[in-house]
Amino acid sequence: MPGMKVKKGDLVQMLVGKDRGKQGRVIEARPTEARVIVENLNVATRHQKPRPIRDANRMGGPEMAPGGRIEKPVAVPTGNVMVVCPTCKLPTRVGYKFKDDAKSGKQIKVRVCKRTGCGEELDR
Repeated sequence: MPGMKVKKGDLVQMLVGKDRGKQGRVIEARPTEARVIVENLNVATRHQKPRPIRDANRMGGPEMAPGGRIEKPVAVPTGNVMVVCPTCKLPTRVGYKFKDDAKSGKQIKVRVCKRTGCGEELDR
């Protein structure tokens, strides 16, 4: 699979599932799996036992990690999210453009909004 068009820190909108239409920031991108973890979206509840934290403090008794129902975001396939353009504030497909770099004199590949009338760079 070629490189992902979604990066860590992007604002994305969910296209499917229980959180359809909601927006959130990408916390983590996993290009090998073609998945992303979005902040506060696609949250699953896991039950966890309280357990001691290793080497928390060497003095006294062991510190305990809390138990109970813990909610954590689960990875979503990149096809289920769409990048939101910072300029037009709408979900958009991502295209690429080559731009000349002033410092090095080489060309850089930048992501751009593919909405008609926008075409702004997504990478700032």
